[in-house]
Amino acid sequence: MTSITIEIDGMRAQVAPGTTVLEAVRAAGGTVPTLCFDERQAPFGACRVCMVGIAGLPGPAASCTTLCREGMVIDTHDPTARRVAAATVELVLSELPHAPAPHTELAATAAWFGLDHDNLRWPGEQHAERHDARHPYLALQHELCISCGRCVRACDEVQGAFALTATGRGFAANIAAGMDQGFRESTCVSCGACADTCPTDAITEISLLALAER
Repeated sequence: MTSITIEIDGMRAQVAPGTTVLEAVRAAGGTVPTLCFDERQAPFGACRVCMVGIAGLPGPAASCTTLCREGMVIDTHDPTARRVAAATVELVLSELPHAPAPHTELAATAAWFGLDHDNLRWPGEQHAERHDARHPYLALQHELCISCGRCVRACDEVQGAFALTATGRGFAANIAAGMDQGFRESTCVSCGACADTCPTDAITEISLLALAER
């Protein structure tokens, strides 16, 4: 089979075998928001923000890890998928001590769902500010980490440095450099891949952080 025929929001499309639903929707000009997805990395399916409806399935599916199949009918406007994804983003926002910077992917995703950090339905416990500026070029703002895993995968898959590690569970989940002794004591090679992929500025260049604080 050289191509697969699918339907996206009522429109027929043909895709190559092995194409994910997210790839198919974006190729067709559609929009599906994401947080843990970076096209330079293997799909992870952790954030549950890229949810869509697929005919025949009992519930929404993560579009980044779901492969297209012949005759698949995809609904990017499925109400249940939208509700699940919006609730996920709202929960993420509720844990941050302040609204994400306007230029970040998280801010754009929140805006897409019409969410405002200062007017959430479920305000709860928020992370205290905790910064690590021991690296000469990179700053780690732990309170902005949403445990999407993109920085860890960028360090492992793109650079092969294995300098970052996911730590904790639930509300306490975060990332650590090296054995939690900071970037300087880790195997970091200062490539900046982690900062480039971070959707929240939890890892950012110190020079950019200094400009934002002026």
